[in-house]
Amino acid sequence: MSDNDTARLGLDFQRMLRINHMLYIAARDHVFAINLSTSTEQIIPQQCFLCVSLKVSCFSQDECYNYIKVLVPRNDETLFACGTNAFNPTCRNYKMSTLEQDGEEVVGQARCPFESRQSNVGLFAGGDFYSATMTDFLASDAVIYRSLGESSPVLRTVKYDSKWLREPHFLHAIEYGNYVYFFFSEIAVEYTTLGKVVFSRVARVCKNDNGGSPRVLERYWTSFLKARLNCSVPGDSFFYFDVLQSLTNVMQINRRPAVLGVFTTQANSITGSAVCAFYMDDIERAFSGKFKEQKTSESAWTPVPDEQVPKPRPGSCAGDSSAAAYKSSTTFPDETLTFIKSYPLMDEAVPSVNDRPCFTRTTSRFKLTQIAVDTAAGPFKNHTVLFLGSENGRVLKVLASTHPNSTYSSQLLEDIDVYNPTKCNVRGEDRRILGLELDKDHHALFVAFSSCVVRVPLSRCADYGTCKKSCLSSRDPYCIWLRSGSCATVAPGLKSGFEQDVETVLSCFAFYVLPHSLYGFLSPHPFPLLFLSAGVRRPPEADKSNHSVHYTLLIACVLVAFVLGAFLSGFLVSCYCNHNVNKTKRLAKDPEAPIPHALSLRSLAKLNGLLEKLIHPHHHHSSELSGLPTPDSTPELPIKSMKAFKNQWEKNQNCNNAKEPKSHNSVGSRPSSGVHQQVYPYSHGLVSRQVLGGSMHPEERKIHNTERVPSQVSRHGSQRHSLMSGGGGGVMVCREPSFGRRSHHPPPPLLSRMNSTGSDVRHPLISNGYLQRQHSYSEQPEVHRGAVVRRTTSLKPDVPPKPLFIPATSPVNQAGKFNY
Repeated sequence: MSDNDTARLGLDFQRMLRINHMLYIAARDHVFAINLSTSTEQIIPQQCFLCVSLKVSCFSQDECYNYIKVLVPRNDETLFACGTNAFNPTCRNYKMSTLEQDGEEVVGQARCPFESRQSNVGLFAGGDFYSATMTDFLASDAVIYRSLGESSPVLRTVKYDSKWLREPHFLHAIEYGNYVYFFFSEIAVEYTTLGKVVFSRVARVCKNDNGGSPRVLERYWTSFLKARLNCSVPGDSFFYFDVLQSLTNVMQINRRPAVLGVFTTQANSITGSAVCAFYMDDIERAFSGKFKEQKTSESAWTPVPDEQVPKPRPGSCAGDSSAAAYKSSTTFPDETLTFIKSYPLMDEAVPSVNDRPCFTRTTSRFKLTQIAVDTAAGPFKNHTVLFLGSENGRVLKVLASTHPNSTYSSQLLEDIDVYNPTKCNVRGEDRRILGLELDKDHHALFVAFSSCVVRVPLSRCADYGTCKKSCLSSRDPYCIWLRSGSCATVAPGLKSGFEQDVETVLSCFAFYVLPHSLYGFLSPHPFPLLFLSAGVRRPPEADKSNHSVHYTLLIACVLVAFVLGAFLSGFLVSCYCNHNVNKTKRLAKDPEAPIPHALSLRSLAKLNGLLEKLIHPHHHHSSELSGLPTPDSTPELPIKSMKAFKNQWEKNQNCNNAKEPKSHNSVGSRPSSGVHQQVYPYSHGLVSRQVLGGSMHPEERKIHNTERVPSQVSRHGSQRHSLMSGGGGGVMVCREPSFGRRSHHPPPPLLSRMNSTGSDVRHPLISNGYLQRQHSYSEQPEVHRGAVVRRTTSLKPDVPPKPLFIPATSPVNQAGKFNY
């Protein structure tokens, strides 16, 4: 392909490799070599060799290129490079000095993936090439493979066995001791009941593994074991970061060999990232623990009892530890080989350093993707600085705290935006950081995107200027305060004559946004490959911590708020109670206030002044009917279960009904004209109110049982029950509707009230008289009574009657209209 394709499609970065003072960048169809000693602000590739693919037909035009997926040193003089070569993986050897091809091409299957999106790792150890990738075009056969050895046989993992590998994503491989370790993430076979849960793994194989016997595991690994990497936040319920994104080589952490990696949460979980470190001896200890097994497809995974583990221990290297008596793995017993084939998974996970991540980030919606570590930062080389790449094109600079007794915790020092759309948007915006390479000798960090590579200085100490507080409070191990009064980058070998305070959190933190500056370079190719980007921001996390409030002040505020709330609540309750009391007093003084309980007709008459004076016994009604009450103007009276006596004997339980007024007149002798109106148990009336005089109610006498029996009364068919109350005194007020005829009927039965036992009690309301109401429809009835109480117009103002809070009654008909 021509260079025009490179300018049009961009860099298509694949991986970076730094060897001594040279930086090699593998891309599409090219491998660029950059001399770090001569490259400063303007970086120019010194050499470049083409790896052009064959012109073949492809399903996708983008895949008809040679993407360099493998770039590792074979020895001190040779580079080994493999590319997809348009779905035909091919490997070549190149001389480091001239970048010329050395020897013939080698078939790249099982050493290089078929297409650019498939993951792979590889390294040379002991003259053999160890690779982890996919062996077919459909990526259905994942393999950990060893080849190109002069004396070692070709070995691989068991094919299509999910207990060994299940959809792995390979990330890194390292050589350590007698083993080669592979770090990857895969779908957890032990958690299939929860769906496709991704776990991070570390697997190892022995470098002297020669495969199994002709009966079991021939040409397969006999030492393959894998364990889970536990990167989680401890607590009642652990919070896991299960997906491995990037890993470092073996380095010293707390004077112990360890590796550091970036882990993220599951794809369907909340966005979170963490950095965890793992000691190599903890990894080896996990491989010496118990195995994990699943007895049936439906049962849970449990540890294998020690008594069921055969000898020599499965996974051991020939000639080492329990397998010291065996010179080669081909002589292992079949029992050991069968066991390792069925149970390659370890029960215990590898714990992280200090059993917790050394840095977490859960407040951003962008995950971390890459890591580069400087374990010897500062003038005394005693600090660890992490450089973390993210999905949004930013690099986080973190002062890591890895010691369990450290006086400070991990601190985010800088958040650097290194992405430049004008340079990197060749095929659209892709801010995901794909690689980080640290050049400590030249105080630089190389950040790789899909279409470009950026060079960023490790610190920006000069931007603090002459502010001593800002320089010291930055806590940057690369920055020191000189006696000359300036903040400068620490120089190699400088041990005195400066001030620096990394472990103490000071109260002065500055926020810096550096001016944007880009440094391009001239190259034989018309596309931008490398440039320097600034644009740095100081995060104010430490400044926020200084604004915290002391807990004693918080407690005092809570107590004061509680007291004020209690006082306010008591005041409101007191106001409410006083309001109710005043309202009750006003209602008690108001004569128009509703009566809280039902009253008898006699009590109501006394209360409202219905009968104000004595009525002469021979007084006749006036011809004017306007004086009589109408149904509309008659107030409703609460009457409890009033009906005519029908039983012969009734028990009187009311002390008021136990007496009878002293009278010589008989109830049955009272004449009545007109049709008697029926009165329902809840009938109401009386608008005019007069008070009965005390002389109208002499002392009543008891009525004998024989006198309580009412006489039989003949009733007209259209006649209704009358509301009448009789007593001594000869006074009677009748309510009768007239239909144009006169008729004499026997006096209606006395009104009665139902007592609590259900029996009727006779109770005269007015002594020596009856209280009746009449309605005339054609003529005025004749009234011949000894004494009549005439109802007059009320002297009170014309106001509507207030409700008495009694049960609802039948509606009162309009005046002069009755439906019978």
